[in-house]
Amino acid sequence: MKKNFLFLLSLTISTIVNAQNSDSGSKLNFGIKGGYTLSTMKFFDTTLDSKSYFYAGIVAEQPISSKVSIQAEALYTQIGGKQDFPVVDFTDSGVIERGNVQFDYQLTQIQVPISAKYYFIPNLSASVGMNFGVNLSEKVKTDQVVNGSTSHDYENVKTLNLFPFLGAEYKINDHFFADARYHFNFIGVSKSGLDTKIGFLQAGVGYRFK
Repeated sequence: MKKNFLFLLSLTISTIVNAQNSDSGSKLNFGIKGGYTLSTMKFFDTTLDSKSYFYAGIVAEQPISSKVSIQAEALYTQIGGKQDFPVVDFTDSGVIERGNVQFDYQLTQIQVPISAKYYFIPNLSASVGMNFGVNLSEKVKTDQVVNGSTSHDYENVKTLNLFPFLGAEYKINDHFFADARYHFNFIGVSKSGLDTKIGFLQAGVGYRFK
């Protein structure tokens, strides 16, 4: 699966470069970006507490016309959710609560969002696309020792996750920009029968080299 992901990434870069070579009137732009990821995880109809993390990576944009362009990115981030469970002891006098233990579900990913952008005005655009997220690790971490450890493998998770998204970008000037996008939880991330879905918001800033 990871070999397929690397092939997809190289094919995307090759396609953009070929588009640049075939159209001398358009300029391929490269840049860097970073910001904030806020994700929400669901088990069937149960929504977990939100999880926040940073994202950082690179971006390439190929204009097709004055209004339309194709954008590809490679980002590092983490998505998931948090859930509290009560800790109880069973005694002769009944059940005694000992507090809560928090489970932090962590999918650390390299994400490759690919989108089509439409410019309403020169500085403002809307985008639609698909984010291909490849898991580098899948963990469940706890704030207390559970089964002898505070870190456990999160099993039965797809290596490649797909997140369709909508977004918007505003160019502050020729170099700096701000953008935001929401990734929908239409496609499950679990390989088992457990219906597990993740949606997340990303918002941040970037710098394009000219």
